[in-house]
Amino acid sequence: MKSKTIVKLSSLFLLITMVSCSSQSGSQGVSSLTGWKYNDKKGTGFTVKENFIIEVPIGMVEIEGGSFTIGEKGEFVTAGRDNKQRRITVSSFYMDEFEVRNLDWREYTNWMQVVFGKTLPKLVAKSQPDGKVWREELAYNEPYLQNYFSHPAFDYYPVVGVSWEQAMDFCTWRTDRVNELALINAGIILPPDFKNIPNQSDSIASAFVFNTQKYLLQGDYNPKAGKRAMTNLNDSVRKVDMSDGILYPEYRLPTEAEWEFAAYAIISGKDGMVPEGRIYPWSGSQARITDKADLGKMQANFVRGRGDMMGTSGSLNDNATITAPVDAYFPNDFGLFNMSGNVNEWVLDVYRATTFDDMAEYNSFRGNKYLNPVVAKTDETGHNIYALDEIGRIKMDVTKEDDVRDYKDGDAASRLPSDFTQFGDSAELNDLINSGKKIDITDILRPRITNKTRVYKGGSWKDRIYWLNPSTRRYLDEDKSSNDIGFRCAMSMIGDIGQ
Repeated sequence: MKSKTIVKLSSLFLLITMVSCSSQSGSQGVSSLTGWKYNDKKGTGFTVKENFIIEVPIGMVEIEGGSFTIGEKGEFVTAGRDNKQRRITVSSFYMDEFEVRNLDWREYTNWMQVVFGKTLPKLVAKSQPDGKVWREELAYNEPYLQNYFSHPAFDYYPVVGVSWEQAMDFCTWRTDRVNELALINAGIILPPDFKNIPNQSDSIASAFVFNTQKYLLQGDYNPKAGKRAMTNLNDSVRKVDMSDGILYPEYRLPTEAEWEFAAYAIISGKDGMVPEGRIYPWSGSQARITDKADLGKMQANFVRGRGDMMGTSGSLNDNATITAPVDAYFPNDFGLFNMSGNVNEWVLDVYRATTFDDMAEYNSFRGNKYLNPVVAKTDETGHNIYALDEIGRIKMDVTKEDDVRDYKDGDAASRLPSDFTQFGDSAELNDLINSGKKIDITDILRPRITNKTRVYKGGSWKDRIYWLNPSTRRYLDEDKSSNDIGFRCAMSMIGDIGQ
């Protein structure tokens, strides 16, 4: 009798536990808060995505976030001292396994040509990389200018000659194409008919071009169905949002903190010890591999010394005069290729020499502009109709107080006695000389740094090994480009790894 009681009590305990777990998780389509059913067509229509599995975006690698020491990893007398060490934490994110290739950029420009070639050719021209970056007054590089971007021999080499602004446009385009395909595959929208593109640019902007933000805010136009998803809900064309788990977050450039964290690939060992203090993305302080199996092989594409781009004929070292294919050399511990050497890479941040003094402890970043969509009008139902730009994306605006790129820079608390105006031209300098004010020669020689000055990192095929240290920082205006700067995309992770 006693044993039966124990069995009954055990069974009752197990049943209660199962019900408790079921209620807490909200499984079987029932709310643990109210008891009402989820996804009930006869109810309010509240939907819940159950058993959702996060898929790693195509071409990307999971980067599990954590704490690390950002900043300089060595003492150099001539260093700029703009990268002081600081302990910060980075949340988990995704990053491209490889640098963006010429092949990838040609896919982008081909799409631009097909969609906008007849109506807005200036947009197509704007998307092209600048081949003139290969020109050098005392070198013959014309073959690169003519062939580097277009010839199939260079398909898998990193794209160069693209500005920070162009890289950001590419990220937006990639976001829209990936999400458009996801909606097509889910049967939410119909694929665009590239053979029948409207002839008027305003028709393209408002109807043909899918844009993720436009879709989420006001519904996207399905050109083949001839219906707006938001106002014509039916079985074949319906509206989804981020809660459906179909759409991906935006592709973007990585922040400087994310990029440096990913480059060093900080992973604790089985004993819990963290190998901080790396100089390069690989272990050790040598540019060559020291393991017996691959002894002597180069770890990256860079310049060994004056005039030595790849070594001696018959005994080449990094095997690349200029750039190398994006999968050349060995990846770091996160599985990322060429985080040092090959090409420098744009990051999201605005450059300031004092960034590491002021940065936040979590997800550090300088460059925030809190944008708001521009409302063109409000319809009779009270819904906002948003203004579109010429490419069919929602226009964005920022108020003065929401542009915080200058936060803690140039205000009363951050000014030093030697902080003077920098000079963009001789006329500006002459005006100051004539004013009789004190002049600091270091400000005259220093390039102008503005809110459009962006950070790039990583070292390149034309750099000495010092710049291969991921903590080093350089900068260039966002509308400029070079033959040694490329980029890779990142994406914020919604929910961390393991959750």
